[in-house]
Amino acid sequence: MLENIHIFHTNDIHSHFEYWVRMQHFIKEQRVQYAKLGEPSFLFDIGDHLDRSNIYTEATVGKGNVKLLNEAQYDVVTIGNNEGITLSFDDLYNLYNDADFDVVVANLKPIEGEQPKWLKPYTILQTKYGTKIGVVGATAIFEAFYKALNWHVVDPKEKIIEVVNEIKDEVDIILCLSHLGITEDELLANLCPSIDVIFGAHTHHLFEQGKVINNVLLTGCGKFGLYTGHLSLQFDHTTRKVIQKKEIAIENAMLPEVNGEGDLITKLAEQGKQLLKTPVFETTKFYNKEWFHYSALSKLFAEAMLDFTQADCTMFNAGIFLDHLKKGTITNYDIHRILPHPINVCVIELSGNELKEVYLQAQNEEWPLLELKGLGFRGTIFGKMLTYQFKMNENRELMINGKIADLNQQYKLATLDMFTFGYFFPNFKYAKKHYYLPMFLRDILVGFVKNKM
Repeated sequence: MLENIHIFHTNDIHSHFEYWVRMQHFIKEQRVQYAKLGEPSFLFDIGDHLDRSNIYTEATVGKGNVKLLNEAQYDVVTIGNNEGITLSFDDLYNLYNDADFDVVVANLKPIEGEQPKWLKPYTILQTKYGTKIGVVGATAIFEAFYKALNWHVVDPKEKIIEVVNEIKDEVDIILCLSHLGITEDELLANLCPSIDVIFGAHTHHLFEQGKVINNVLLTGCGKFGLYTGHLSLQFDHTTRKVIQKKEIAIENAMLPEVNGEGDLITKLAEQGKQLLKTPVFETTKFYNKEWFHYSALSKLFAEAMLDFTQADCTMFNAGIFLDHLKKGTITNYDIHRILPHPINVCVIELSGNELKEVYLQAQNEEWPLLELKGLGFRGTIFGKMLTYQFKMNENRELMINGKIADLNQQYKLATLDMFTFGYFFPNFKYAKKHYYLPMFLRDILVGFVKNKM
């Protein structure tokens, strides 16, 4: 007997729900049609379904995303870094309490305390014909972030291989939900040919018809719900082997429109706005934002950064401010609109000489107009790099707090975590760092204004 099995899959939605109604309507119709043919189907998500830059996700702390996954009848999901490191320990611990689906993350567990009931390394699905499908999942390793949040994360490839070896004799098909990125997926395929399919995510890659490495099929459906993945497997019950694997990425914009599909965006945004209308503080004046200059808002934020971290100086890009801070009553909704980014503060220890080099790098004339995507940044353009409490004098000497810096002395620079990944400042990647989690930039600003003004 030959059995046809269908897996629909999504990844890196990042709370972009523009095509959510359309894609889920399509998936549901397809699953109904395959059921009529006697062909089983399943639905997976490969992580980063939530993104706290979205007002509904922020207001519900991700629980609204789980509700949407439940309503769409997902079978198995794994977590991405947006679930893993942009939520507090308690919020992630309780995120999937009401999930109607399995959550598989093989390489994560609490450092202290009991493991959440939803967290498992793998699950085994079974079709109506008795075919057993082992599904293992893992997420990208952001060790410093997870450790600060009381989570222990280990090498995902090693853990996946360990689980595969544990279950391969009791299942017929092995599928991997990998929020690791394309490079890691390719390495995993070469290391573990027992896996039939690796569902990819994290690096937002798109494989319109999959990619085969070492007889392992790799998938990837881009980002923001632009594509729906459809994997077709043919399983031979006589040989107990998968004899055919076929993947197609379906462009959701080309799917038929669904009546009222735009209403979901409006409804979720309004729900989020209502939930975040709580007043947080009062201002006595208007704080303007500028993307190419220093501003009243950037000065206020710098004061908040320095007060919170007790660092010697601070640096951030002006593009982080998406709106002005108005005069009067300020709500959580207002703050989120100004600073929607899931970005944390980091203090980096640098010598005076290293800090001087950082200052010179920050004068890059191409950066202000850069249309930055990712790294936690949810703005439009990078904007001017702003430095407070450190600058160069007319003799090209580094000044810190108004005094000539000792180039051999260690100083503390408060900045944004997105600068520590090596893209803008390579030396940050290896410097001594302290991340302040789970607080975002908006939390630090709110705390400062409430306590100091």
